[in-house]
Amino acid sequence: MLTRRDFGKTGAAALTTAFGFSLVPAQAAVRELKISRTTQSRSVCPYCAVGCSVIVHSLGDKARNVRSSVVHIEGDPDSPVNRGTLCSKGISLKQFVNSDRRLTRPLYRAPGGKEWQAISWEEAFEKMARAIKGSRDRGFVERDEQGRTVNRLENIVMMGGCTDTNEINYLLSKFRFGLGLLPYENQSRL
Repeated sequence: MLTRRDFGKTGAAALTTAFGFSLVPAQAAVRELKISRTTQSRSVCPYCAVGCSVIVHSLGDKARNVRSSVVHIEGDPDSPVNRGTLCSKGISLKQFVNSDRRLTRPLYRAPGGKEWQAISWEEAFEKMARAIKGSRDRGFVERDEQGRTVNRLENIVMMGGCTDTNEINYLLSKFRFGLGLLPYENQSRL
């Protein structure tokens, strides 16, 4: 008698002996059909600080008026970090990307307001720039208590993300040092 545990251990061989044919070629064909005619893009999983590489398969002809759709996401076998494997959260990336609840545009809630409203990216950048400039004007310290020039900003803190590349972290460092920010934390150190 073939138990469930034995079936799991033997995999495709059990299917061959139990039913008289092998499903291995069919499984390979299904995978090929899923990703044929797709555009492959490499990316990084956004969930933790490991930085697993993924291959995103999308359909669409890249025309300006056509939005491509993600049909499959898998681990990148060429990555030295994850060698093609993904955890349970990484495997769910396709559902995350295609979710109708995913934010795809900036939202703004006025001070004291209860409702979020969609705004343009230009308006969002303008609001962020004005908020940073206002905070910098209020909190910039040119000299410390002993009269030494310090040129630092003490009322803003910057957080880095776990999937930031070296290039992004370099630009963030230039940005924060340009503002005079000292407090900085990155999720990869937590």
